[in-house]
Amino acid sequence: MDTDVQSFAVANLRRRPVVVETAGFVVGFDPGTTSPYINYATPLPGAEPTAADVATLVAAFRDRGLKPRLEFAPDAAPAVEPALREAGFTREAVHEYLLCTPATLAVPQPGPGRPIVEIPSTDEDFTAIDEALAEAFAGEFPASAEGAARLRRTHETGGAVRFVRSPDGRCAGGAMTSAPAVGTSELAGVGTRPDFRGQGVAAAVTAALAEAMFAGGAASVWLEYSGEGSRRVYERVGFRPHGTRLYVSLADPA
Repeated sequence: MDTDVQSFAVANLRRRPVVVETAGFVVGFDPGTTSPYINYATPLPGAEPTAADVATLVAAFRDRGLKPRLEFAPDAAPAVEPALREAGFTREAVHEYLLCTPATLAVPQPGPGRPIVEIPSTDEDFTAIDEALAEAFAGEFPASAEGAARLRRTHETGGAVRFVRSPDGRCAGGAMTSAPAVGTSELAGVGTRPDFRGQGVAAAVTAALAEAMFAGGAASVWLEYSGEGSRRVYERVGFRPHGTRLYVSLADPA
């Protein structure tokens, strides 16, 4: 399954507004932001890059004033990390990912007091979701017009966005999934504003998004988790451990 997840990563980056393909790598850029979490590269499954290939990859970032950074499933391209390390890349993190299928999905049953999941439709909805996720992640991804636009673009290009409305009419929490590729889809950005945590918001939007992808024909949905608390939430709705993803980057030259 690592190969499927890595093939998805390649296909998903090819959807970015600007795509650069170098020997063994795909780089996705979004001119609307300089964030290294949005502008990054991933290797083709089975890639065996040379030092020259890595240098070409680095130049694609440096020419744009961006930090060279990659995200990938290492088991799908075992030769890549050693080649990157030789060029000075260092590990940022290794994250386990969880996978859900139609057979394992457990959608929370509706009832009194249970969160009601909605589909955003207005600019105000997308802005409120972006602001709620910024608050949920403590400003790691600041709210912006570009962030709201990316959520709408995801919603309108085969992915999905779901949220739970807060009593003030805005957003208590939400998440999104990318459009499926090679039979799978990534669920990301699950966040709940602090005042609404512990009320089932994350579980409700996660299950609703997985359900939406399966209804559209995806065979699986995968995500990464940030801690044991979130892992338990995802496991309750049917996600199971399946592999790891590696994050590496190259520091600015001295």
